[in-house]
Amino acid sequence: MAGVVIVGGGQGGFQAAASLRQEGYEGPVRLVCEEPGLPYQRPPLSKAYLKDGDAARLALRPEAFYATSGIELVHDRARALRREAREVALARGAPLAYDHLILAPGARNARPPLPGIDAPGVLGLRTLADAQALRTALPAAVEAGARAVVIGGGFIGLEFAAVARAAGCAVTVVEAAERLMARAVSPETSARFRARHESLGVELAFGVPAAAILTDAAGRARGVALADGTEILGGLVLLAVGVRPNVELAQEAGLEIADGIAADAGLLTSDPAISALGDACSFPDPRTGARVRLESVQAASDHARTIARRLAGRPEPYAALPWFWSDQADWKLQIAGLPPRGDGPAEVRDLPRGGFAVHRWEGAELVCVETVNAPAEHMAARRLLSAGGVSRAALEAHDGSLARLAKAG
Repeated sequence: MAGVVIVGGGQGGFQAAASLRQEGYEGPVRLVCEEPGLPYQRPPLSKAYLKDGDAARLALRPEAFYATSGIELVHDRARALRREAREVALARGAPLAYDHLILAPGARNARPPLPGIDAPGVLGLRTLADAQALRTALPAAVEAGARAVVIGGGFIGLEFAAVARAAGCAVTVVEAAERLMARAVSPETSARFRARHESLGVELAFGVPAAAILTDAAGRARGVALADGTEILGGLVLLAVGVRPNVELAQEAGLEIADGIAADAGLLTSDPAISALGDACSFPDPRTGARVRLESVQAASDHARTIARRLAGRPEPYAALPWFWSDQADWKLQIAGLPPRGDGPAEVRDLPRGGFAVHRWEGAELVCVETVNAPAEHMAARRLLSAGGVSRAALEAHDGSLARLAKAG
């Protein structure tokens, strides 16, 4: 029995291996990890790890877990899929045969074609090695009185900006769109986060894209030039302009690609012996049927559980409600559901202790709830949206509080 091979040692790949054992799968399980060490959490890299540098706390499980669970860690790079032979060719080791293959290759940082992008001092934030480099560069920038220039006003860029300001570093965030986190949140939430970051001393530049990385005589980054000719000087440049799904392995093997590795409602690809999950996978949204790709640790973990249940003989379609979070300074943003298609109405509700909630509607249906420092409202939103929706009348009958509505049943 060849068992299951999982390509990708991120949180989704780890969860697939762990869930197979939890579901009673008894065959061999091999997890191919390109990075050294044990599988680890990525979300803390842009937050807690930048502050404390404690890499040991990132490990998803201790080393003994893999031995006792019968999960083999293969530290190598998958270089090809041989579908007819049902094996994965590795860069260094012998090929791995499989009965079923789970692709969890994740995504990589997008790198726009900017002059000077490869200059020393231009950093990304995706892996532990990236975060370690930033932990070295940030104190050096503070000591030198240098500014950090962040290209990209999404979750990662803003999380770093908040940490850098707390460390005493001057920060400018360059965002080509007209508002922060435009792909992820409502204009109402964007506006409040703009005010919060400005109150921290973060400088924000909107509506003009970066055109080049400025370099000094030694070739090191010294700032960013914008498309309108503006120059923002800084000794540290962080690229945070999104990610690209790692589909090359699947594409070269002839699997269907559609904004990621195309999968069905059970996360099965165009090859019945191969499943896909996580950032690199697109699938039909359970609510709308539209094909979506979610860049979310929680989605990857939920995908993994769905696949494990199918391989253990208990198939069911993926139906988990997507949810996301971001910690920026003392604000915890939590999102339940996906944004409405088109410009659906959004209603802001201020909450005690400085929190707020934004209810986003698609017609008469509440489809997404954004909250800040309001965990009870967020948990209620997840429960109610998962159960099939919320009507305006029911919400208004409980003073706009999802927590009260959930409590009332």
